[in-house]
Amino acid sequence: MASITTTNFEGLKLISRGKVRDIYATSDPNALLFVATDRISAYDVILNNLEIQGIPNKGRVLTQLSLFWFEKLSAIIPNHLITADIDQMPDDVKAYKDQLEGRSMLVRRAQVIQLEAIVRGSAWSEYKKSGTVHGINLPAGLIESSKLPEPLFTPSTKAEQGAHDENIHPDQARKLIGSDLYDEVSQAALKLYSAAAAHAAERGIILADTKFEFGLVEPSAEGGKKELILIDEVLTPDSSRYWPAEGYEPGKSQPSFDKQYVRDWLVSKGFKKGLESGLDGNGWTIDADVVEGTQKRYEEVFRLISGQEP
Repeated sequence: MASITTTNFEGLKLISRGKVRDIYATSDPNALLFVATDRISAYDVILNNLEIQGIPNKGRVLTQLSLFWFEKLSAIIPNHLITADIDQMPDDVKAYKDQLEGRSMLVRRAQVIQLEAIVRGSAWSEYKKSGTVHGINLPAGLIESSKLPEPLFTPSTKAEQGAHDENIHPDQARKLIGSDLYDEVSQAALKLYSAAAAHAAERGIILADTKFEFGLVEPSAEGGKKELILIDEVLTPDSSRYWPAEGYEPGKSQPSFDKQYVRDWLVSKGFKKGLESGLDGNGWTIDADVVEGTQKRYEEVFRLISGQEP
């Protein structure tokens, strides 16, 4: 099946086009249509490739894995999913069933919390320089790929499209969104991570870290406070680092089933901050073998985590 890197549904209003997802309004004023394309990005740069458009099947893998996790983790916190069944979506969406099948979700509109809720089971880049992560002091003696003593909530700002998220200390995050909401978000994120990491471990996978996003919806009871829900994608290889447990050895980088493979390739080709537009100003184009390797990794982690075929 052909890859989809850009959508254009003339009967639907495009709300935003992100690095991977296109979001549309529908005839249901309380719902949005999330469409996961096959675009690939790294370090906030959307990558090009010459022979094949995007990463084949990537949008479907992201969507199906999110659906798996939404169901599995629903007892911890509600989420924004209404349905992934095109036949249950509004008529103006059904018209595009052939393109949407398997890669789209109808979701509740929510007030997005302007915080990236990152939970880490391992950390290295900042720690090796300063012994900290997001300004949080960690025990001495950790080595690359070490498991942290406890999962750590490490928030970042949620940047506008084209800008970079900024890692911040929890105290800054608390001021940014308010103390009560911060406590609710951080506690939910840690519970979600712990449950997901336990399931992944049963499947031979280490969940090194992941990023959650949350939103607020109107209360179900009159006079109540707004309800916190899980939104966007969840625990995909775009938003997480997954390592195979077999062969895991602290003290070095680990093979991965996620976007780190693409990041490492990009750095090996000379990428660094300030070169987002490429060495020649024409962007970054990934090699065909990197496209193939990325597709295989994404599909394999889906099989391992869900026990299903992508």
